[in-house]
Amino acid sequence: MLAAVQFTVAVDFVIMMPLGPQLMRIFGIDTLAFNFAVSVYAGAAGAAGVSGLGAAFFLDRFDRKTALLMIYAGFTIGTLLCALAPTYETLVFARALAGFFGGIVGGISLAMVGDLVPDARRASAVGAVMSAFSVAQVAGVPLGLYFADKLGWHVPFLLLAALSGIIWIFAVVRLPKVRAHLQRSRGETPLRRFLGVLANANHLRALALMSVITFGGFMIIPDLANYLISNVQLNSGELRWVYLIGGGATLFTMNGVGRLADEFGRMRILTIMMFCSILAAFVSTHLPVVPAAVAVAASTFFMISMTGRFVPAMAMITSSVEPEHRGGFMSVNSAVAQFSAALAATMAALVIHDGANHRLVGFGKVAWLYVGWAVIGLWLASGIRRAAVPTACPVA
Repeated sequence: MLAAVQFTVAVDFVIMMPLGPQLMRIFGIDTLAFNFAVSVYAGAAGAAGVSGLGAAFFLDRFDRKTALLMIYAGFTIGTLLCALAPTYETLVFARALAGFFGGIVGGISLAMVGDLVPDARRASAVGAVMSAFSVAQVAGVPLGLYFADKLGWHVPFLLLAALSGIIWIFAVVRLPKVRAHLQRSRGETPLRRFLGVLANANHLRALALMSVITFGGFMIIPDLANYLISNVQLNSGELRWVYLIGGGATLFTMNGVGRLADEFGRMRILTIMMFCSILAAFVSTHLPVVPAAVAVAASTFFMISMTGRFVPAMAMITSSVEPEHRGGFMSVNSAVAQFSAALAATMAALVIHDGANHRLVGFGKVAWLYVGWAVIGLWLASGIRRAAVPTACPVA
């Protein structure tokens, strides 16, 4: 159920970008205006990040199921308003509303994973939930584009809102109540609870790890498609295979990495995936003009390695916080990831510039910067401790 929730949030985010040409033509807007509409949801304009920080004040005062249903209902309404938006201004408002609630959903979902799944199997559960992003890339986006081409840009949002409503009903029936954290957090003021998240050295180390692995990846990811087209000289059809095959591969590998992390240790698997990601970063950012099959293989290795880091890392991060603070902590964690991604894209723009024939110059330099972030990430991960967990069963 949590993976299904994450799937709709992921599709809602990524579907905007391929709809760009159609929306720009219909609303008569330029690239800057369209990018603003995208960034409102993504958190570059602060919507998802601020919502995550604000949620840390109150999320742990509610049953996790109740909190998720409330926030997911807001996300569904925001998506429906996107489908009904008659003007660019109303679309931006609807995107901000959907982003506000969508920015919190991920934190609650991972908090529920931490509460409901035993620590010995938690990495596998994190991999299963996070694989929703791969499904969104492989299935959700192509289907959304098909309906947009055939029936108009409103239809993908309308169908997604309908799917979210159906998932919401199933979540009411199927998800268990999670209330054990309420007794331990009862009596805490919102400010004391917030300080309980941020004044803990172990929590701060886990948040730093989230920031570092997000920052390192997003120095490369936003410009990879442009590099493959401008420098490697792939066409748009070949680029589609990059994401279809790469996303399809991560759908299987993320679950596999999670099982390996549970069996052989999270730190060991994280170290392996980090070194694989360093190699993948150098290969992907230094590709010359090569056949499409080679470019697809290199990009698939890159996607597998980058997503593979997150599975053991998120299991370590989720386990670092006490149950009574987990909802607020995971919301702060989501905010940290949003801000780190936006900052990384900005920093990469200072290193990379356009050369002759629109070729990207300096893209290979970000791979060297990524090495530094990877080493820092491993150092941070090595010092994260698992939080003490009460022996009582967390499921009502």
